[in-house]
Amino acid sequence: MTELKSGYVAIVGRPNVGKSTLLNRIVGEKISIVSRKAQTTRHRISGILTLPDTQFVFVDTPGFQTRHANALNRAMNRGVTQALADVDVVVFVVEAGRFDAQDKAVLRLLPRDRPVILAVNKIDQMKDKAALLPMLASLSGEFPFFAIVPVSAAKGSQIADLLAEVRKNLPHCEVLFGEDEITDKSERFLAAEYIREKLFRLTGDELPYASTVEIEKFEVDGQLRRISATIVVDRPAHKGIVIGKGGEMLKRIATEARQDMERLFDGKVFLEIFVKVKSGWSDDERLLKSLGYE
Repeated sequence: MTELKSGYVAIVGRPNVGKSTLLNRIVGEKISIVSRKAQTTRHRISGILTLPDTQFVFVDTPGFQTRHANALNRAMNRGVTQALADVDVVVFVVEAGRFDAQDKAVLRLLPRDRPVILAVNKIDQMKDKAALLPMLASLSGEFPFFAIVPVSAAKGSQIADLLAEVRKNLPHCEVLFGEDEITDKSERFLAAEYIREKLFRLTGDELPYASTVEIEKFEVDGQLRRISATIVVDRPAHKGIVIGKGGEMLKRIATEARQDMERLFDGKVFLEIFVKVKSGWSDDERLLKSLGYE
């Protein structure tokens, strides 16, 4: 009989290597938001995968920030270093065909006292597949990785191989969460993240990163959830971008976020969203704590 294993696994890497896509692929639900913009993930988010013999608790961390040392980025970097200190296994994600100074900055943070598995993501996007082997050989000399696994989070390629390598390093113990749980985050938190994802995706490069989401009200009435949220921006001009001409952009953000919530929560959602200007919020330590940044 196979012994039960369970433990915590940090997913780390520079911004935009596909950490959140990998987490969502493993768990089978969108619990970590994804966009083409770097720095989309700002909080440590745990995704839970329970198999008959193993419970994996994956922690998706913010991309480690090497630019713009404001309070928000400092809080995000604390999230990365804390996650590395708290887990049983580390999965370091890099992009196939690319390993630069930002990757090396994360590499320097990797612990030497616990197993680190290198996941080389986006192999489906490599035009020259022959270039992958020399890259893997080169990376193997950068750090004493327990294993190196090429994957495609977007396509689901070789995810089972990655999980097998992680499982080898998890402790023998009982499950840490219920078998039907997929995340340690509340519905309230996920609602804010879904709105923030639509904000990033739909405003393109027009809206800078100086925006976040506060949930003012979250009421559950049977299968119905009534949610009131505020999008916080840094400048009056940003408010105009979020609202859009005739309110069309805000309406689209709300509609698409509501549809995602209804799928995840398996019930109807009544969602209203407002927009508020709070200048300098991303460099205000007290305000960041009130918004849930550690």
